[in-house]
Amino acid sequence: MHIGIIGTGYVGLVTGACFAEFGVNVVCADKDGEKIGALNAGKVPFYEPGLEQIVEKNVKKGFLRFTTKLSEAVSQSLVVFIAVGTPPRGDGSADLSFVEEVAKEIALNLDGYKVIVTKSTVPVGTGRKLKRLIKENLKDGGDFDVASNPEFLREGSAIEDFMRPNRVVIGTDSPQAAAILKDLYNPLYLLDTPFVLTDIETAELIKYASNAFLATKISFINELSRLCEKVGADVGTVAKGMGLDKRIGPKFLHAGPGFGGSCFPKDTRAILTLARENGLDLRLIESSVLVNEEQKMLMAGKIKDAMGPLGGKTLCVLGLSFKPNTDDMREAPAISIIGEIMKEGAAVRAFDPVATGMAKKVLPPGVSYFKDPYEAANGADGLIILTEWNELRNLDMGRMKEILAGDYFFDFRNIYDPARMRQAGFKYFSVGRS
Repeated sequence: MHIGIIGTGYVGLVTGACFAEFGVNVVCADKDGEKIGALNAGKVPFYEPGLEQIVEKNVKKGFLRFTTKLSEAVSQSLVVFIAVGTPPRGDGSADLSFVEEVAKEIALNLDGYKVIVTKSTVPVGTGRKLKRLIKENLKDGGDFDVASNPEFLREGSAIEDFMRPNRVVIGTDSPQAAAILKDLYNPLYLLDTPFVLTDIETAELIKYASNAFLATKISFINELSRLCEKVGADVGTVAKGMGLDKRIGPKFLHAGPGFGGSCFPKDTRAILTLARENGLDLRLIESSVLVNEEQKMLMAGKIKDAMGPLGGKTLCVLGLSFKPNTDDMREAPAISIIGEIMKEGAAVRAFDPVATGMAKKVLPPGVSYFKDPYEAANGADGLIILTEWNELRNLDMGRMKEILAGDYFFDFRNIYDPARMRQAGFKYFSVGRS
């Protein structure tokens, strides 16, 4: 089978590369000529473990090709995935201008039957809207069906999530389109992957509902961490005791500085906007968003309360990306927390294994960046951990104690044992642990 992918961002590139790994012939199209040139040379524009190797291998084998011409991706393909960005507008709604532009171009290039699939995260009703839009711009001889096939890729684990997913969701009213997509995903079907076959609207809402629920679990445990600190309980043990209940589960019950990234912040706001447009208030999700924003400010407040006035002081920040194994800085807690402490007059020395390039684009000017956690910590009055990278899980605390000018240690990912850190001579602060 031949498929086309429109958009070579995170979702589009991972989807195209993984289908190519299954032996599917894939053409990915994007308007960015410089990016396309780099991809044809096997170079990936963002960090995702294992992706560059898969891209390079399948480009060489001929299963994966990149072009700036959308017409090539459409004409050669039975299935065309729309995987362009849907950035948030100021009111929280998703901006569908890129999706609509691509739909019009696809319509103008249809020369036979195609299945047009939305892979981008889009509001409920987008599939129906695209169907009308394509019909209005369709040239003679074109025929199509529309489907929704939302992605559930975790940054840092995207290859594994595609190859061994928890489920594949296919939303369409066309039995023919459903059969074609099931055939495309046949390698996963053979692994007994659960398939959810439904209508377009339900498929679109499954993605938003999933992300909103996971975001709510994070905000729940973060809010509970505040109570733990007040009453002297340990949020880690509370979460473990909760997570052993199979109805709850242990995942996403890790207290920290708040969620970020490209999905949870954007998708929670988008589902709230969708609800308001339909005359509803989703109070639980609205509270989750509020708790998340408060959590970031509480972390900055914890630093100021412990150290007093920050003017003239230097703080080392270890970990900048919103989670490990990615260079994604979108809505990372580091942005808010570093911004707050720098407003108070603190100097910031930072380290991240892969996100430094992206961080320089979004963090305040004046942050100093280092290639090693010990270089970053040298001479600092305090140290803050914001991302639980593996290389930050076993720091040499004896060395850290020697090179730090002060003894403040803010572990906002709860990596280290409080008693041992205090025995090592640090004034240690974590999240939800007395």
